Amino acid sequence: MSAIDSELADIAEEFDLLGDWEERYRYVIELGKELAPLSDAERSDLNKVRGCASQVWLVTEPQGDGGLRFRGDSDAHIVRGLIALVLRLYSGRHPADILAFDAKAAFERLGLTGALSSQRSNGLASMVARIRRDAELAAAA
Repeated sequence: MSAIDSELADIAEEFDLLGDWEERYRYVIELGKELAPLSDAERSDLNKVRGCASQVWLVTEPQGDGGLRFRGDSDAHIVRGLIALVLRLYSGRHPADILAFDAKAAFERLGLTGALSSQRSNGLASMVARIRRDAELAAAA
């Protein structure tokens, strides 16, 4: 099992313990509160994720071991939480692992696909697309 699959299993277990979606939403919002804020300079058009209804910024930082570290922020509480979930899955991973991971299946496993509005689902897909694009660029470098 890859590290990213192991993290997904941990998140799925946490979600299972919470039970209903009201509790899961509260948990996701709490995760978002733990994100380190981005600087004003990092909240730039360059880092903005297109396709999200809320304001979303993602910063990609290549690491010395070939992995990619991601940091992110949003102006919406639930979206900050979704960013925190995405970062738990992807941050610190190598491009090949990021590109091999099936995010759509992961979000279905967590129940996010049915629980999120179409706008939030599209935003989540846009975040993953941006991370995958950055992983593709890093892999090609």
